[in-house]
Amino acid sequence: MKKSTYFFKPSQDGRQFILTDTNGNDYFAPKGSADTVKKAIREGRGVKVTVEGDEVKTYTTSPDNLTGAPALKDNELSDLKVQKAPVVDPNNLTPAQKLQAETVAFINNAPELKPQLLKITDIKWKYLVRSVIRGKNILMTGPSGCGKTMAAKSLINALDRPQYYFNLGATQDPRATLIGNTHFAKDSGTYFSESLFVKAIQTENAVILLDELSRAHPEAWNILMTVLDQGQRYLRLDEADGAPTIKVAEGVSFIGTANIGNEYTSTRVMDRALMDRFVIIEMDQLNKQEESALLTELYPEVDRKTLESVAEIGHLTRVEAKSETARLSTVISTRANVEMAGLLYDGFSLNEAAEVAIYPFYSEDGGLDSERTFVKQLVQKFIDGGETEDELFNTDDTVTE
Repeated sequence: MKKSTYFFKPSQDGRQFILTDTNGNDYFAPKGSADTVKKAIREGRGVKVTVEGDEVKTYTTSPDNLTGAPALKDNELSDLKVQKAPVVDPNNLTPAQKLQAETVAFINNAPELKPQLLKITDIKWKYLVRSVIRGKNILMTGPSGCGKTMAAKSLINALDRPQYYFNLGATQDPRATLIGNTHFAKDSGTYFSESLFVKAIQTENAVILLDELSRAHPEAWNILMTVLDQGQRYLRLDEADGAPTIKVAEGVSFIGTANIGNEYTSTRVMDRALMDRFVIIEMDQLNKQEESALLTELYPEVDRKTLESVAEIGHLTRVEAKSETARLSTVISTRANVEMAGLLYDGFSLNEAAEVAIYPFYSEDGGLDSERTFVKQLVQKFIDGGETEDELFNTDDTVTE
């Protein structure tokens, strides 16, 4: 039985997998070959297709095999069980095709819009941009002070869209903040006053930032359920006359920020049904090199070695907090280190900056064994000239005050 072999360059167009022969002709990938083609695309390899009788098999192969490989002939299409993909003329696109092409180009160029000081990977930034363009709800998670709110605000500014900000962690009355209030006037009696949130959701293409969502009252979550649900997207003003329903306008996107973890005792365990209404983007904690670079960019006038020490101190608290015998329950965040660098810029010494910006976060309970004493010891060693990580965490050290 004759066995035929063909070589192709793989690509993906939307949900379609495309195989391109050496003449530049495009074909839809054979049925059942999606996993192989995806792997080839991911690894930068080619695709080999073999035909023996009725059996068609696909393999990944070296891209070198595509060089000099014969192009597929039209009479071989039926043997391969593939269809020739239609050629799209870029000068003759439908309005929908043109819009999609422009959207893809904008998303691919998104890293150019990313502020230099925002430390987030290009792929996460692209995902952020794409999610807003598609009207998705985004939940940004990560440790406190890692840049979640900064990233959200940078995104809004980069896209130049109407923006609204609501700090749900500081909201004492969720219904007043998200729906409105009923008031009484002597001359006109009782009347309903809509909240700013009602105006926000009726603003086309608005980006609405729901900060500290994990600290919000559960009633706020209940109110937001229908607003965030892609199949509903409405808010009922149940305190207004007739309890009207307000539809969320076209293109509105919501960005929530959340601290998730045991360290954040004032946060609540977020309802899974609420979280399922978001795409989740995790903000990474900067490592000491990235944090040092950020501090240097922000305050180039401050001594570089001192800024490296600030970043190192923050890094060591994170190492300690994750250890099995941790002596710290919380870490120095990037936000706190930025504040430290600002104090250094304004003439504070490292010791003075730590006194006002770092030590208040740590308890004095336990005396010489307290978390504050441990952090003071850590900072002091950098003031004295710095030591290695092993030396800093030597449990035989004695602390005196």
